[in-house]
Amino acid sequence: MSDSPSYLNFDKPAYAWKPDVDYKKHPEQYRVGKGEQGVLICEPYKSEIGQYWRFKTKIIAEESSEKIYRIFLTYLEKNDFVGADMARKYLQMGFTRARRYANYKGGKKYDKEHDYQLLEKGTGEQEKAQAAAVFFSKWKEAEGNAKYAKLKTEWKSSLG
Repeated sequence: MSDSPSYLNFDKPAYAWKPDVDYKKHPEQYRVGKGEQGVLICEPYKSEIGQYWRFKTKIIAEESSEKIYRIFLTYLEKNDFVGADMARKYLQMGFTRARRYANYKGGKKYDKEHDYQLLEKGTGEQEKAQAAAVFFSKWKEAEGNAKYAKLKTEWKSSLG
């Protein structure tokens, strides 16, 4: 695994998620992928969910993760797997981004000015660690939802 950021050699044409696709109208084009892939691209879900995604403090993270989790459950009630998976990805991203700010001052992991060298870990904000823990809990709650797990298994076996 390289120590440089993955976005330096990003292959945009090969990326499975496209910004010009309406994934509500064309859910068959959605791919689960790994981790948070596609979370900042897939519309209209990005706009529906992303507006509530915040992690500045533990209290803000609690409000944000709870709102996103309710959205997740609403998508499940409608059997909208793509929406539920996108909400799950926002919960996961709340954890990973807050952790990055907890680990690295300003959330910057790489030094752009010095050939993208990895910066010193442990220089971040403790409050972000608390926010990360909040999102981690909601993310795992979403992943543990039986209906979500069933829909995800079915989706991956039929569409990818």
